[in-house]
Amino acid sequence: MKLLITIVQDQDVSPLLEALVEHDYRATKLASTGGFLRQGNTTLLIGVEDERLDSLFALIKQVCKQREQGDPLPTLPFGRAGLGTRLDRISVGGATVFSVDVERFEKI
Repeated sequence: MKLLITIVQDQDVSPLLEALVEHDYRATKLASTGGFLRQGNTTLLIGVEDERLDSLFALIKQVCKQREQGDPLPTLPFGRAGLGTRLDRISVGGATVFSVDVERFEKI
């Protein structure tokens, strides 16, 4: 069994949760905030059996698409670690997924 720690942009959360329920996956939703854009995102904890892992990754890829948006932050006088002070377009969306082995799981 695996535990997926899945970080998703807020606008992708509802469609992803609906798809997870539709395909009989369960998730725990945690509010979180991203560092780079300082915009809301959500962390989902998803437990999955090893044999369903590939289909779950495919579902996440299908729902959480990358897209571009304008830079929502004002010009920063100190820049962003070598990125300059302003970006025209930023790639957002998609998902960041960490997969962790689960030694023991009990539903109480």
